Amino acid sequence: MSALLLLMLAQHAATPRSLEQQVREAISAAGAEAAVAYWTLDGRDALFVAADDTFHAASTMKVPVMIELYAQARAGRLALDDPLTVTNTFRSIVDGSPYGLDEKDDSDKTLYGAIGESRTLRELCRAMIVVSSNLATNLLIERLGVENIRRTVTRLGAHGMQVLRGVEDAKAFAQGRNNTTTARALLTLLERLARGEAVDRASDAEMIDVLQAQTFAEGIPAGLPGGTRVAHKTGSITRIHHDAGIVYAPRPYVLVVLVRGLDDRTKSAELIAAVSRLVYEAHASRRVSR
Repeated sequence: MSALLLLMLAQHAATPRSLEQQVREAISAAGAEAAVAYWTLDGRDALFVAADDTFHAASTMKVPVMIELYAQARAGRLALDDPLTVTNTFRSIVDGSPYGLDEKDDSDKTLYGAIGESRTLRELCRAMIVVSSNLATNLLIERLGVENIRRTVTRLGAHGMQVLRGVEDAKAFAQGRNNTTTARALLTLLERLARGEAVDRASDAEMIDVLQAQTFAEGIPAGLPGGTRVAHKTGSITRIHHDAGIVYAPRPYVLVVLVRGLDDRTKSAELIAAVSRLVYEAHASRRVSR
């Protein structure tokens, strides 16, 4: 073998795999379908893997619900401290028939003990994001209007996010009428929040604080150095597990990882954390290959 060929092989072996290669290998090794969207707020680095593929949104659809709440508050249509009576009766988008949420299927149980009482819209929003309360979500969607939420999503340019209904509308689910998203759509919403362009700077900063307080940390935060600030929203249902957030690294960035096809939630969390780690390491060394 010639010295030149040996040199070329050595150089090739020393060349790090691109971030995209590493991310695709991690997804393949996990045996999952996944989409990834990564974008630095300074615009220097980006990565999109299946970013326009449509996924069930799970609880990531709570992000546009929160944005609409703050948008209506900014417009004077409501106040965040307005009270709302807690109920557990909602109407299916299929035929208007009533349905209720099952406490056992909700990550937050506490709000069910408050039925008949009132909570402020701000309190319901915090429950919706921080502990991912489905009951709080449906109460807010009913108060805000799903059409208004969709208009706000369109205004912000997050065209891959489709909010059709509240949580646990079984008749709608049976017809395939689900809330859906793409990784790019979630990235767009979070980027607008990070830039103070979703509602206004003060409102967006408050929403980011709420996202930072989320109690589920096994996804994106698990792949980051301890103490890294992350404002994010997770979402999971059967064989679906997502995380989408703003990572406040020295150069802040938005990262969205959508995963489907894994029965074991621990494995999907490990995949999200692995992608987060790969992105952070490439970001820190600025070895990103688009």
